[in-house]
Amino acid sequence: MAMTKQIRKNDCMILSTLEELVPEEHLVRKLDSCIDFTFIEELVKNLYSVSGRPSIPPVVLFKLIFINIVFGINSMRRTCEECKVNMAYRWYLGLSIYDEIPNYSTWSQNYIRRYKDSNVFNQIFDTILNQAMKYGFVDMETVFGDGTHQKANANKNKYKDVEVEIVKKVYEDAMLQEINEDRITHGKKPLKEIEKVEIMFDEETGEIKENINTKHIKESKTDPESGCFHKGEKEKCFAYTHQTFCDKNGFVLASITTPGNVHDSVAFFKAYNILNEKFKEQIKNVCLDAGYVKPAICREIILSGHEPLMPYKRPMTGKGLFKKYEYAYDEYYDCYICPNNEVLTYSTTDKNGYKQYKSNPEKCKNCPLREQCTKSKNCVKVVTRHIWEEYKEQANENRYTKLWKENYPLRKETIERTFGDCKEQHGLRFTRVRGLLKNEQNATMIFACHNLKKMAIWRWKKSSDNGIISLILVKIEKIIRIKIKKVAYSF
Repeated sequence: MAMTKQIRKNDCMILSTLEELVPEEHLVRKLDSCIDFTFIEELVKNLYSVSGRPSIPPVVLFKLIFINIVFGINSMRRTCEECKVNMAYRWYLGLSIYDEIPNYSTWSQNYIRRYKDSNVFNQIFDTILNQAMKYGFVDMETVFGDGTHQKANANKNKYKDVEVEIVKKVYEDAMLQEINEDRITHGKKPLKEIEKVEIMFDEETGEIKENINTKHIKESKTDPESGCFHKGEKEKCFAYTHQTFCDKNGFVLASITTPGNVHDSVAFFKAYNILNEKFKEQIKNVCLDAGYVKPAICREIILSGHEPLMPYKRPMTGKGLFKKYEYAYDEYYDCYICPNNEVLTYSTTDKNGYKQYKSNPEKCKNCPLREQCTKSKNCVKVVTRHIWEEYKEQANENRYTKLWKENYPLRKETIERTFGDCKEQHGLRFTRVRGLLKNEQNATMIFACHNLKKMAIWRWKKSSDNGIISLILVKIEKIIRIKIKKVAYSF
């Protein structure tokens, strides 16, 4: 075959409309067909003045954000430049080839003046989710929860040490009441208040200090509202954490944002309350990973009328020592039985809600299993049991049910995949904005776009399948009619 040289043809005229230039299978067509975006005008109507010169339509501004996130551009400047030359983006925005694309700073100014302190981002998220529910794409019988971190726009080497007050957990008042009831039952004095004590070493003086109700943390000089995140082998950095719940099909149902130094088990309660406010009656099971296997969390889920589905968590016992499950608890006599059939009796209930059971040192001195039981110098073995331990045991029993075996393995296909998609495709891995509020609103829009994209693709596929089925039925009907006519003519 002979080589053909390329001939540039830049002077040709194209007599076509934008409608003809955008391919039928393009994602923007799927996004535009699944929901009527004019609902945004009603949401922001009270944020605009009734007089003055006309503004850029708010639908156009928010569609720029959808393009920014859905197509993974992650820069408003680049998004506006792409919209100038991309016919599909112009079609989605509703702008002709001659219309001017809004400047990249327009969104920033509108955010500062109008949207920053409004609830419009959550309302957009809820509207898109409700639309997906109307299509029947959301299955909330079992919800899956987890947290993921997003690296903050902050230098990890620029920080200062600050002393902050330890925030009381949402369940501490209820726990303190039950602690005092348990102490009074056993003849102990009730506790007045749960004090948090941080013990730290002062490198300058060489002394050990105790800080009551305060703790020392690393605060970023670049973004003070972020938190120092460090988990396992992951890089130590300043980050934000997004506590999120999704359904069996991967649609995000609720999410909150916290600093990166807040543990998932602490952020869980606020996110779970938001989830219950919206969908409590529709949820039956809550699936979480091992980081949430806490008595307070199990209690919260069970008291809400839901079934907790959690994995086995290995006991944090030293090598060569008996595990806690090898000590049998006698509920009737409220005591523990050690592997050598000796009794550990109740001693006290501490401020953290743990009842302590201690062995008799005289019997432990000559016990043949002492080296596997305790390394204490006073030969006393202490076993603890939380006052809400029965809720944790109930969650553990669910591991042996068919419900757990069918649903828990789906975590990797639901919440984990949702985080993976949002990080790789929609900009959830790194953040370019600073401050807790901005990052929470940004994460809300990312999860809204994740739901929008999934809903658009599913609906398009469903309508295509229905179209193919309808075409097949029409052809079958024609064949049947032809055969009937042939039979009729033969008679």
